[in-house]
Amino acid sequence: MTLPVRAYIGLGSNRGHLHDNPRRHLEQAIAQLAALPQTQRIQSARFYHTTPHGVSRRQPSYLNTVVALDTTLPVGELFAALRRIEREHRRTRPYPNAPRTLDLDLLLYGDRISRSRKMTLPHPRLHQRPFVLIPLLDLADAPIPGKGRATAALRRCAPATVVAVQER
Repeated sequence: MTLPVRAYIGLGSNRGHLHDNPRRHLEQAIAQLAALPQTQRIQSARFYHTTPHGVSRRQPSYLNTVVALDTTLPVGELFAALRRIEREHRRTRPYPNAPRTLDLDLLLYGDRISRSRKMTLPHPRLHQRPFVLIPLLDLADAPIPGKGRATAALRRCAPATVVAVQER
């Protein structure tokens, strides 16, 4: 029997499509993640409004969160499922850091460290992004392999505007 691995997924959206809005994209994606085979959603962080990071063109602010999953899916299958869910939400990639209906980043997969052309674990910029670290810390002070704990990484980050969304 394969033991489950704790995986953390970063979710972001700053563009709706037709009658959708970023919150709806995140809520639907969380449900889709929980429905993945061999996977159980453990917990979701609060939603946060964040200013776009590392973009050269003006765009709307983001809505971000992080989800913790326990899964026995192999890492490659989980990564492929994330890309499939993005496509279902009509994610396009016209240029780097373009506005998006849905962005799903595999942040951590247990304590795995790996690098390939398609995927790097832990996520290569996780330790530099307050808009990911703050919701991650809602769930756990997770160790980031090779970088230390999430709280220490956040202390080293440049200030950013990350504001918790009030629940409805």
